[in-house]
Amino acid sequence: MTKLSRREILLTPVALAAASAVPSAAAGKKMTLCMHQATNIGAGYRKSLEGWARAGIKYVEIVNTLLEEFLKTDTMQAARRILDDLGLTPVHGAANVSGLWETNPNRAASLETLKKRCEMFAGLGIDKVYSPTGTASQRAITPDDYKSAVDNIREAGDVAKQFKQSLHIEFLRSSIFIATLPTLLKLTRAAAHPNIAPMLDCYHFWSGNNKFEDLDMLQHGEIAHVHFQDVADIPRELLGNSNRLIPGDGISPLTRILGKLKEKGYAGPLSVELFLPQFQQGDPYEVAREIREKAEVVMRRARVG
Repeated sequence: MTKLSRREILLTPVALAAASAVPSAAAGKKMTLCMHQATNIGAGYRKSLEGWARAGIKYVEIVNTLLEEFLKTDTMQAARRILDDLGLTPVHGAANVSGLWETNPNRAASLETLKKRCEMFAGLGIDKVYSPTGTASQRAITPDDYKSAVDNIREAGDVAKQFKQSLHIEFLRSSIFIATLPTLLKLTRAAAHPNIAPMLDCYHFWSGNNKFEDLDMLQHGEIAHVHFQDVADIPRELLGNSNRLIPGDGISPLTRILGKLKEKGYAGPLSVELFLPQFQQGDPYEVAREIREKAEVVMRRARVG
């Protein structure tokens, strides 16, 4: 056993006090409520943002389809001006390109689509985008697909790098290829691309073939973005996107999940993405008002917002 000198013994309490006084990298930072445009997709680009701003929303996630539709009749400058005038910050872009991660005959076209959407979001000042793990075909997946996926991920990361963006991968519970957090982490770590990162969707995580302890696998700061929603109290076999609920209205252990994410260094947006017609076709102000009222309660309970 190493003996401590008298000086070291005297200095130890001082050192411990100093260490406890130094904040961690994430200390002082809080998760922020965000709205995903899929939630009010029926309102279109402008009206969804206008309604959310009235409800006090500050951070938004832009969907490619709504922005593309807006740009058919207006300019990128106008799209940016709407955000600026409303005091909204776009924190993420939904590129929604299938067939990026598994090898398939149409993958070159998928990469080209990704490039176009990255360029479009860059024009809006968005430096973080994502695409889910939906596949381009329903063929059987083999072990070799996971080997080639590492190079495929790197190639997609190189596309995002051209636009100085970070490309995030969202695992889908319904994917026949990458449907769980452990599989996603294994692949993104193997790819080790500086412009690639995993993200977490609370619905896909809790309704799918994951367990809470999988969050312990996360490295500090590894999760780059979070989609925030609850899950209905029905058998998992019956769950679908229409069973996504406002945070606090379902059975997911959201306070525990947020607490674990905080422990793992996440301090970014919590983007609410819902698909029920009552939300997607609802009045953006009323939808956002209800979401904010309920979601912020969950965030306070988890001490993250």
